[in-house]
Amino acid sequence: MSQWWTYRPEDFLLFSEQVYWRLFALTNAAVWPWPVAALALGAAILALAMMRRAVADRLIAAILAAGWLVVAWVFFWSRYRTVNWAASYVAPLFVLEAALLFVIGSMRNNLSFRVTKDPGVILGLLLFVYALAIHPLTALAAGRPLGTSELFAVAPDPTAIGTLGLLAAARGGAERWWLLPVPFLWCLLSWATLETLGTWEGRLVLASAVCALFALLLNRSSARKPFQGTDTGPH
Repeated sequence: MSQWWTYRPEDFLLFSEQVYWRLFALTNAAVWPWPVAALALGAAILALAMMRRAVADRLIAAILAAGWLVVAWVFFWSRYRTVNWAASYVAPLFVLEAALLFVIGSMRNNLSFRVTKDPGVILGLLLFVYALAIHPLTALAAGRPLGTSELFAVAPDPTAIGTLGLLAAARGGAERWWLLPVPFLWCLLSWATLETLGTWEGRLVLASAVCALFALLLNRSSARKPFQGTDTGPH
């Protein structure tokens, strides 16, 4: 029997890089035309952020919550756990994130998404745009078919990255920080998995998480201020 120290990280993976990317192709095909609707909802989030109304804030949080629920079911539970037993434990974390987003953002209205010229807000929104429109194109850059693209509200990486960007750009009370551990943790897990598979896309996920952290630091003064969701227009 080989000694434990002779094993490499890739020895513990039960799937290859080809199998991993095939999961996204199968998921995209299985839920079609949801990927198109998800892109439209992502664009709607940007439009809602410009409305400066509490009802818009509630809707943004609800859309994000729905996205996390979809990923938990269609990717982790229906696909990923067939090749990776650990996915069965990650899916509940995505459900938890969805519940927190809905309770904190939609029910309690303790998140405020506003487009301003503050550097942290701009960086956070750019990160969301990257997750929505640019990250899916990494499939083409890597020489894979477009059908294997990772899409917001379908695949975990762009969903986590986009959520981190929006949370970094948002104002809120202490409850906002409860929403950060799961997407940050997933970005780290995804980076480790992709690095082990030997693909460069994991570095983009890690870089995105670092950018989100930097945006949060830029907005730290706003995060320390008490926040109460208020309407500036009719519901």
